[in-house]
Amino acid sequence: MKNLIYAAILALTMSSCSYGQGSRTRISGMPDNDMVAAIQKVYTAMNAVKNLYVDTINSSQLSENMIIDMLGRLDPHSSYLSADEVKAADEPLQGNFDGIGVQFNMLTDTLYIIQVISGGPSEKVGILAGDKIIKVDGTLIAGVKMDQNKVVSMLKGPKGTKVNVEILRRNVSKPINFEITRDRIPVTSLDAAYMLDSRTAYIKLKQFSATTYDEMMEALKPLQQQGMTNLIIDLQNNGGGYLKAAIDVANEFLKSGELIVYTEGVHQKRENAIARHSGSLSDCKLIVLVNEASASASEIVSGAIQDWDRGLIVGRRTFGKGLVQRPVELPDGSMIRLTTAHYYTPVGRSIQKPYVKGDSESYHRDLIDRYNRGEMISADSIHFPDSLKFNTLVNKRTVYGGGGIMPDYFVSIDTTGMIGAANKSTFYPEIANLIYKYSNRLVDNNRSEYKRKYPDFEALNKNFTITDKMFDDFLDMYRNEKSDGGKPVALTEEQQKDWEGIKTFVGLQIKSLIIRDLTDEQEYYRFSNIYFNEPLKKALAIINNSDEYNKLLGY
Repeated sequence: MKNLIYAAILALTMSSCSYGQGSRTRISGMPDNDMVAAIQKVYTAMNAVKNLYVDTINSSQLSENMIIDMLGRLDPHSSYLSADEVKAADEPLQGNFDGIGVQFNMLTDTLYIIQVISGGPSEKVGILAGDKIIKVDGTLIAGVKMDQNKVVSMLKGPKGTKVNVEILRRNVSKPINFEITRDRIPVTSLDAAYMLDSRTAYIKLKQFSATTYDEMMEALKPLQQQGMTNLIIDLQNNGGGYLKAAIDVANEFLKSGELIVYTEGVHQKRENAIARHSGSLSDCKLIVLVNEASASASEIVSGAIQDWDRGLIVGRRTFGKGLVQRPVELPDGSMIRLTTAHYYTPVGRSIQKPYVKGDSESYHRDLIDRYNRGEMISADSIHFPDSLKFNTLVNKRTVYGGGGIMPDYFVSIDTTGMIGAANKSTFYPEIANLIYKYSNRLVDNNRSEYKRKYPDFEALNKNFTITDKMFDDFLDMYRNEKSDGGKPVALTEEQQKDWEGIKTFVGLQIKSLIIRDLTDEQEYYRFSNIYFNEPLKKALAIINNSDEYNKLLGY
């Protein structure tokens, strides 16, 4: 479990709620006397280092280091991006690009995979969030202080070209090698939209990008034609994106003139985001799913829905990323993302969780601490002081500030079922990458037959089963890969016992990936949600029980 949380932490350290295109700031004007004195002090120090230091100094690099160190002492989300990093950071929210299909972060000279893009080339070969890439095409990139731009250029490349990477994986003793064929990476924000039953629709948003609102509204048309009166929006693991996208999405559920979010800071007067019109979905029954990796824009939408008693929030407490970053362009094309204000929900709750300036380590460890305190298992483990109590705007329900959005209905993380067994397993991390590899091989070897026998999702879901022979073949793949070309290794007694506990989970994962390969992303979620999305099951039961739904809303 902690491995999965750590991957979420890495993803969320890079999450933001950006103002979007066309909103970057260039700072001008004359500095005051205190600023002049500070600039002279910095200039004197840099000049001394440049002219007196024992070794040759790169002035540009020195200035970058000073900026990075300065921002690191402010808050956990102010950051510096080089000109190339600015371009790379914009890509996931704006369009398509050629590459291996991962998002990553360089921490302590190591490249951590923070997200594997669904359906991309890296996922197809078995790369996982949390993996650490140590070599690219035989070149060591870990622990050598390699420039991040150079690493990006090594991983990116034209569609159809290949790149070899060597990765380290937690709880796996030896490095694992992968050959990845680069591809065109589609960047969409809506993963699925379908009817759960005759009245209830489901939409999965993985981020808030420039196209999110249009994607959602287009996806809703056929759902409304099918009789949608209830809607469940899944924002679990949605780390944020563009502020405008969050406002536009929230607007569709609110009445004209209702406050969605406001921002305020020492140097920024209060700015209100108001619903411009009564939304087309302002009357349907609504539930929003969230968890500890839902952040920023996801929290803005969730907070507005909760504060106006417009719908229910189901899941676990969100991340608590409520700092506004304004992009400030620097003369050489680089940029700083500077925190300028806080996000507040309509009733005045600060979304941002507490932090100590300059102490990013404890901030990024927060999700692990929550898990260790039992906050993801029991709502009773989460304590809010009375000073953080607020009342919702319509039904005067009690909600809490102090960081993140606390759901109206809490769903604990799985610790006892098959997902919990996999999270506790020591054997599962060793075979996880093979699940993707085996499912791809199975489909490649039987594609024509499978297409004939299982022409659609319904047939696959109902009739395709993972047989004992498939399980044996899967374990043989593991045993052969561990052999290093020699005699296949035998499973230890502990591994065999562990396998019995995770076998069902592995089988369902294999089947879900086969469904994705033979159909599409939406059908993958349609299947996976049945087995892996407990908050969705609870939400569906609540939304179809008007008495419980209304009671939780305070009517």
